[in-house]
Amino acid sequence: MANDTLQPQAPLSAKDFATDQEVRWCPGCGDYSILAQVQKIMPGLGIPKENIVIISGIGCSSRFPYYMNTYGMHSIHGRATAVASGLKAARPDLSVWIVTGDGDGLSIGGNHTIHLLRRNFDVNILLFNNQIYGLTKGQYSPTSEEYKITKSTPFGSIDHPFNPLALAMGADATFIARSMDRDPKHLQEALLRSQKHKGASFLEIYQNCNIFNDGAFEIFTEKGSKPDEALFLTQGEPLVFGAAKNKGIKLDGFKPVVVNLDENYSKDDLWIHDENDFYKAQILVRMFDNPRNDGHLPRPFGVFYETERACYEDVMKLQIEEVIASKGAGNLDKLLKGNEVWEII
Repeated sequence: MANDTLQPQAPLSAKDFATDQEVRWCPGCGDYSILAQVQKIMPGLGIPKENIVIISGIGCSSRFPYYMNTYGMHSIHGRATAVASGLKAARPDLSVWIVTGDGDGLSIGGNHTIHLLRRNFDVNILLFNNQIYGLTKGQYSPTSEEYKITKSTPFGSIDHPFNPLALAMGADATFIARSMDRDPKHLQEALLRSQKHKGASFLEIYQNCNIFNDGAFEIFTEKGSKPDEALFLTQGEPLVFGAAKNKGIKLDGFKPVVVNLDENYSKDDLWIHDENDFYKAQILVRMFDNPRNDGHLPRPFGVFYETERACYEDVMKLQIEEVIASKGAGNLDKLLKGNEVWEII
């Protein structure tokens, strides 16, 4: 007689989320680090691999589904958010991750991105921002800085770049955060916070394209400059930075200013970070000046904003249940005809 007793499952590891596919990015690409951190955090989520889906569009980052041993779809340019929306609406039980880039998600796919955020599907958006088009060999992207010289802008780009987190705030995203490829521990924490959030999470990840835009974020990632240029946000803690933690941010009205922690200022004078403060989050996402200018502000990393709002798929399900409860299964032909019907004599 067969033994029907269920055998306990061995705990998963990062290797269980890696496929046998050859990872084909340029040597030194920041995508390798992001892939490694995603694979590392997956086992701790407690979600079966068959309930996780990675959906991508087009671009270097969009090869992600091939390298994750989960379900996935390599969709079309800019439409990963649309495909993910349909999947989440049909299968709200799945953990859906969208992997996109600054070109894929903010250019051709920009419209889809903002509408997914406002609808608040419970999905996780990982936007790899390298400020360049890498797959198509080095044209400027929606996040490239002004006067950027590229193959498509030999005299410098005259476009004003998108600020991805400000765009997400404008679309009423319920979770907004930023991390970087060269800080694995911080990136893992950001990924876990994104997954934990109920609603659409928008995580911008600074990713180095060492072939076509090498060093775009090195001022925030290199040991010599990172302490003075990167500001790491912690809920309920003052905004402190610097190699000796001797600098801080205070608000002068609505304007953030850098102060030195000495006999004139203490941590009690500083801005205390509150992830649920919508108005201060608007200021934080705008701390985006040129770090090489005198009097500049550090670039924030971490969770900028989080709030609660009903998810689209939950409201849709509730509406369907209410209609069925009040009107029964209904007549599809009558529904399609609508209430305004004309009779032609």
